[in-house]
Amino acid sequence: MVSSSGSSEKSATSKDVLLDFLAGGTVAPLERVKLLLQTQDVNHKIAQGKKYKGFGDCFVRCIREEGTISLWRGNWANVIRYFPTQALNFAFKERYQKIFANYNPKSDPYKFFFGNLLAGGMAGATGLLFVYPLDFARTRLGVDIGKSVNERQFRGMNDCMAKIYKADGIRGLYRGFSISVAGIFVYRAFYFGGYDAGKKFMFGDNPNPSILYRFLFAQFITSSSEFLAYPLDTIRRRLMMQSGRGDIIYRGTVDCARKIAVTEGLTAFFKGNLSNMYRSVGSSLVLVLYDEFKRWLLLAGQSSYAK
Repeated sequence: MVSSSGSSEKSATSKDVLLDFLAGGTVAPLERVKLLLQTQDVNHKIAQGKKYKGFGDCFVRCIREEGTISLWRGNWANVIRYFPTQALNFAFKERYQKIFANYNPKSDPYKFFFGNLLAGGMAGATGLLFVYPLDFARTRLGVDIGKSVNERQFRGMNDCMAKIYKADGIRGLYRGFSISVAGIFVYRAFYFGGYDAGKKFMFGDNPNPSILYRFLFAQFITSSSEFLAYPLDTIRRRLMMQSGRGDIIYRGTVDCARKIAVTEGLTAFFKGNLSNMYRSVGSSLVLVLYDEFKRWLLLAGQSSYAK
């Protein structure tokens, strides 16, 4: 019985990671557009030339100036990052749920809700510690402008990490980590915690609510989570851009936030957010399909045990 349960959990994790991996590859062009819009004011090649006017202009110019394949630039680091990130997130989430959210949703609804928020945030923050250099490399490669390799700053993921490490040491690869932890905590807290706790309130004891209702609910949770965490994401991307550079624009997280607000306005914190709205559809599907696989594996395990 224990063996069957262990096997089911491993199958659920591997299937979920595969789903998220596929979703990540599909929306990679949207992610690159988002990164370019977020960082163009501190990207020398863009700031000194013609800036992107918005999502559509950036998308079209990437294809016209750098080729269609450029929309996936930096995605290899993202591919490598996805597997351990999602595996760690879901593994830590369930572990933290046992610690912080071990309450009955009916008798202790508030403790259950906030316990799930805390568990989700802790899971995301813990996982980030292991994969941050890959996230850093994905960002720097994604905003590296140039049609040919000779026109760009980095030749690939290894070259990027090696050059930054040589210039700034391990600190350079972890620049922006503290605000990233805050951002991922906010995002994962509402993404995982809000979904797990919210579905109890929305669907009650219904073991099999409509997939459409669950998808719409997951879409609301995902969009809300990304909106709340997006300003923090913009700050961390800006800080990442300083590694390996001689000129320092921001002295830290607070200074970065202040300068963005003063020189660019509050809307600058949400540059590229439109692509996140499109990407959230894939994230919502991951949440719903993850639940479906868990339910299917549970039923399969019960059927096997009955035999």
